[in-house]
Amino acid sequence: MISERPSPDSPGGRAGSTCRLSVIVPAINEARCLPATLARVASDSAAEVIVVDGGSADDTVALARETGARCLIAPPGRAVQMNAGAAKASGDILLFLHADTLLPPDYPLHVEAVLRESDVVAGAFRLAFDDPRRSLRLIAAGANLRSRLVRLPYGDQALFLRRETFADLGGFRELPIMEDYDFVRRLRRRGRIALASGSVTTSSRRWLDHGTVRTTLVHQCMILGWHLGLSAERLAGWHGRLK
Repeated sequence: MISERPSPDSPGGRAGSTCRLSVIVPAINEARCLPATLARVASDSAAEVIVVDGGSADDTVALARETGARCLIAPPGRAVQMNAGAAKASGDILLFLHADTLLPPDYPLHVEAVLRESDVVAGAFRLAFDDPRRSLRLIAAGANLRSRLVRLPYGDQALFLRRETFADLGGFRELPIMEDYDFVRRLRRRGRIALASGSVTTSSRRWLDHGTVRTTLVHQCMILGWHLGLSAERLAGWHGRLK
């Protein structure tokens, strides 16, 4: 069941709001990162901001409300939370943002420029990390090369698309893992996925906590398992053990 924590002082939370761009942020226990993320989003006052909490035990919801974001409560699971946010969004462009990722300051201009092209069905940003070490720069370079050459950006690159495209696809399949990979592969059948010239800056904490080499190998194992036909449930179990 989805419920809402209203933020009546927010432009995005006012009844009758017709924001063109809706930024949807799924979150669970992201009190440390969320304020900076939402402050960057709020640099464009016309954007509707929706935080979908999946059952945080920290101050995630309170902090989101303090920024004026519209807050929803949904069952845990990134795909479930993003679909819940999209269902309540009023914008005709949806941008899905991880709670530990900063958009570039002029992000609405990048979104509009990408989606202005008639053959583009969706877009994403270039990837950068908040830590300058060489291993992370190489990972970001690889992600950007993959996104440009094979049109396969991942969720940490802030995917965005028109609302009608999202609806036509039926949203994210509510999988326990690989929901962004599955979604982007389905999007590619509809048209071109373009890479914006601006970069998002994502937190390096998970990569550093588990090790960059190990994390990369885990990700590649998940992709290999997916293409071998293993279920998302089984892959999620593997992911939990391998981390």
